[in-house]
Amino acid sequence: MTFFDIDPHLYMVAALSIFMVSLSKSGLIAALGIVGVPLLTLVMPAREAAGMMLPLLLFMDAIGFVALRKQVSWPNLRILLPAAITGIVLGWAFYAFISEAMVRLMIGIITVIFCLDAWLPLRKALTGLPPSKPWGWFWGSLAGFTSFVSHTGGPPFQIYMLPQRLSPVLYAGTTVIFFTTVNLVKLIPYAALGQLSVSNLTLAVSLLPVAAIGMAVGIFLVKRINANLFYHIAYVFAFLLGLKLLYDGLMAFI
Repeated sequence: MTFFDIDPHLYMVAALSIFMVSLSKSGLIAALGIVGVPLLTLVMPAREAAGMMLPLLLFMDAIGFVALRKQVSWPNLRILLPAAITGIVLGWAFYAFISEAMVRLMIGIITVIFCLDAWLPLRKALTGLPPSKPWGWFWGSLAGFTSFVSHTGGPPFQIYMLPQRLSPVLYAGTTVIFFTTVNLVKLIPYAALGQLSVSNLTLAVSLLPVAAIGMAVGIFLVKRINANLFYHIAYVFAFLLGLKLLYDGLMAFI
């Protein structure tokens, strides 16, 4: 497969998805990160979407790692990373039993719950808590599992991390190191399962400029626009997309 063989409609949706994810990686609108694979599943199978996106996530992780590698909350990572690797192993073990409809349903549920968690007062009631090993293992393993399935590890990670109210730069650096490690570990099972196919890698390479432009635009705009407005819009968009995936998944079972 060459660049000229890529379906233009698929490429446009993929480019939009990667651009939105790269904006989230830059710190502009964090909520946009969860719409990447759900948006791609509208034009390609969820597992192929996950395989295509992994090299691009690693490319974006590398940029974030260079910038933020010294800003890390190690107490959190010592709890979260072993749990996340356990979740990845569980995702790999149950890979054969997870159907396309289950993947769509899982992504939809995670996306909707994450949006509701942001809108409802639960998170506010839990603010200021120190790192908790039991909760860290729970949310960390769930982040690893969902990250393996569909790169939607962000919601479980954020549900655990945000109530601690770390400084923005410390939170961003911890997020970068966590997902850089998680995505590197995922290379092994993804390669073993054939998700890093030639067609996926061809599409991913063609989208590298989009990822770079998205991060550059995000870094430029993050200090110049009202991010709160875009933050709320992103949640509404993610919520509607999650509802559609929930509907698609349920209809497949029915």
